[in-house]
Amino acid sequence: MKLVFATHNQNKLKEVRALMPKHIEVLSLTDIKWHTEIDETSDTIEGNALLKAQTVFQQTKMPCFADDSGLLVNSLNGAPGVYSARYGGEQKNDQDNIRRLLHELHNITQREAHFKTVMALVLNNQSYLFEGIVYGKITTEKTGTNGFGYDPVFLPQGSLKTFAEMSAEEKNAMSHRAIAIKKMTDFLSEM
Repeated sequence: MKLVFATHNQNKLKEVRALMPKHIEVLSLTDIKWHTEIDETSDTIEGNALLKAQTVFQQTKMPCFADDSGLLVNSLNGAPGVYSARYGGEQKNDQDNIRRLLHELHNITQREAHFKTVMALVLNNQSYLFEGIVYGKITTEKTGTNGFGYDPVFLPQGSLKTFAEMSAEEKNAMSHRAIAIKKMTDFLSEM
């Protein structure tokens, strides 16, 4: 089975390919010669995931899935949330995003947060959503060099390592994206 993953993000693509069963071939937008960015205009994580998957499906008629993820910090009323990728500015720079987050949390002791991923799958004109959540807290400084995004400042519940300190295998065993993909692949195997 071939599925298009509606992303240009090479970090996400690598992570998702490692999580998918071998019988599912994951094609990126680059693989199908799609070079246009899809504007994330929804004000929800679910809405952005659906928007991306449905846009690609409508244009290509290929089975497609897309994800949208956000970091939701309790003491910031769920921010950065749907704006996680551009929290530090429209340039979508991980370091700027982390810098702003740590600045916003300066002198705040309540640092509970969770990562949320929603996978939207479009098959035969039908849309399906799969959610993955992992709880944890935001550290006071960056630790680790693996991963991407907020990984250097996110400490999952029950772990002594941030996502950025974990190997890809360790992170994939517990991440929000891994949980959502597992739900999606379980669904696909039952079809």
